[in-house]
Order: sequence, then C-alpha cells, then structure tokens
Amino acid sequence: MDETAKEQFKWKFYRLAVQLNAIILLVALAILFFFLAPEPYRLPALIVLLALALVLSWDFVKSYRLTKAWLDEH
Repeated sequence: MDETAKEQFKWKFYRLAVQLNAIILLVALAILFFFLAPEPYRLPALIVLLALALVLSWDFVKSYRLTKAWLDEH
C-alpha cells in the first residue's frame, strides 16, 4: 500500500469510526429520552432519534462495504 492509499484509508476509517460513534450516541439518547423526557415529547423524540440512527446505520453499512472492497484492491 503506497502513501496516498494509506492516507485515503485513514480518512475512510475515520469517517466510519465517527459514524459508528454517532449511531451509538443516538441509540443511547433514545433510551435516555424514553425514560426521562416529559410525556408529550417522549414518543416523537424516540422516533426521531431512532430514525436518525437507522438512516445513519444504513449509510454506515454501505460505506463499510465500499471501504472493505477498496481495501481488498489496495
């Protein structure tokens, strides 16, 4: 693996790590909101947070597969 490929992989890995951390944070916030949020805001906040986590998870899996295929080539 040459130097430019290493640099590209570093940024691809960084992006995946940030996305995974965001997914974990969104799920944790959804759990907290489920128990601590006032009743009128509980369900909408839970739905929004879990929907964001789901969309981000879908993008994470797609990016992970592309990065893995890219890494197999290099």
